[in-house]
Amino acid sequence: MEREPSAVMLLKTEADTVQLATSLAGLAQPGDAILLSGPLGAGKSVFARAFLRAFCADSTLEVPSPTYTLVQAYDAPGATVYHFDLWRLGSPDELDELGWDDACAGVMVVEWPERLEDMTPAEALHITLDVTPDGDRHARLVGWSARLPAHLLQQPTPPEHGA
Repeated sequence: MEREPSAVMLLKTEADTVQLATSLAGLAQPGDAILLSGPLGAGKSVFARAFLRAFCADSTLEVPSPTYTLVQAYDAPGATVYHFDLWRLGSPDELDELGWDDACAGVMVVEWPERLEDMTPAEALHITLDVTPDGDRHARLVGWSARLPAHLLQQPTPPEHGA
């Protein structure tokens, strides 16, 4: 059963993606998971990098892609934040080796969360980034509806593909 989206917004520029990530970093707390879905090139890494820099309060933080290591941990004020890139994950059974249980106590940003299968955190914020054929980028947020600020909830809904 699919939940209704909390917000759908147009991200006209990379700066819009950075602003969204920065806003959400201000809301994140220990135990939260932010799950980033979307095709290659949709902006998942841009979002993750901006979120980590904002959450860690370090605008110059080096944020390498965890594509090969699968996870990177960052010490931040108040919680450790874990950046997972599960593109190369063989199965959810491998999450134990990556310290998944410890990461659940911190804040998690997970790229390619569909590989989590039944390990998907129940109260996660799901963000789907998409690029339309004309090059527009959209973000669909599902979850955290009681926590999202009004300015995110009041974004105009973009047209559906093919509309």
